[in-house]
Amino acid sequence: MSTHTETKAHSAEQEPIDVHDPRLTNWDVLREGARRDDIEIVHYEPPFPVPGTKAERRLVRVVAAFFLLTGLAATAFLAVYIWWPWEHEAGNGPDKFYTPLLGLTLGIALLGVGFGILTWGKKLIPHEVAIQGRHDGGSPAEDRKITGSTLTYMVDELGVKRRPLLGISLLAGLAPVAAVAAAPLVGGLIKNPHTNNQMFTTGWAPTVEGGATRLIRLTHSDGTPIRPEDVSVGGQITVFPGIPGGATNKHADSPTLLIHLRADDAQLAAENNARENQAGYMWGNYIAYSKICTHAGCPASLYEQQTNRLLCPCHQSQFLITDNAQPIFGPASRRLPQLPISVDEEGFFVATSDFKETVGPDFWERP
Repeated sequence: MSTHTETKAHSAEQEPIDVHDPRLTNWDVLREGARRDDIEIVHYEPPFPVPGTKAERRLVRVVAAFFLLTGLAATAFLAVYIWWPWEHEAGNGPDKFYTPLLGLTLGIALLGVGFGILTWGKKLIPHEVAIQGRHDGGSPAEDRKITGSTLTYMVDELGVKRRPLLGISLLAGLAPVAAVAAAPLVGGLIKNPHTNNQMFTTGWAPTVEGGATRLIRLTHSDGTPIRPEDVSVGGQITVFPGIPGGATNKHADSPTLLIHLRADDAQLAAENNARENQAGYMWGNYIAYSKICTHAGCPASLYEQQTNRLLCPCHQSQFLITDNAQPIFGPASRRLPQLPISVDEEGFFVATSDFKETVGPDFWERP
């Protein structure tokens, strides 16, 4: 490795040297390669001509500190991602810090590795200015040898061998960053998506209390239960599960449209239900469908009672309510899930079960 400041110019008339000579250093081979490629190194200056000075050691510690900060921040990101309570809670629950902590720790990790690399490159790697003439042609074996030696020389110039703290800190800092990149991918494969998670379970799932199954009532947003007479013929209302937080974001997959069909329309809908093995999903002339559009998750809530079409205002998908809410226009390709309903002994609407199909947009795997 060169340890002195110098300006080098290579003459095209110089006799070629044997790059396979074991006595040659990587710098010698690199210089020969530069000469053969008509490269003129007009300036070469190591930042520390005398290795091991206090200034050099101080900069090495600074770079190492940046890399170690990166490792600590990335490790903190992983800890928050894996163990911090992430479920939505109303009010000021601990989950409100989840996303900010992820952003803060990841930001510090990226800043640390960025400043570490910049400081390393600006302060510890030799400064070189080279001019190369453009030329054509293939790459003979000797050129490949020269290229290999050049790359090896560049590694030497990084100073990792002479400054092992840099290599250790870089490894300690970047290993957690690699784990940060892999964590969401691996985390998504750990939990079986078919096991009682938000894709397949909504707020309408019956609960078991004291050994007895309790059906969930259909309620207004304020929790008031709904009777059949609350919905006029041809009308519809948005209903929510009658459970704590049923009308909050915690159960954002549960809003449902309860529709009171006219007699002839209800008969047609019941016949189509029977055809799809959904007999018993309706109660009288009442039918209920998920309000979450199967295209992009927008609220499909514009109901045309004359045509029995339900429109999604975001991308104009239309669903025919009397035919199992099949899509008949727009980008949606899957029908809206139907909620089985009935009336309990007190005369209030209840869901006899959860949705039998996944709610919302299609995803990579369906049951």
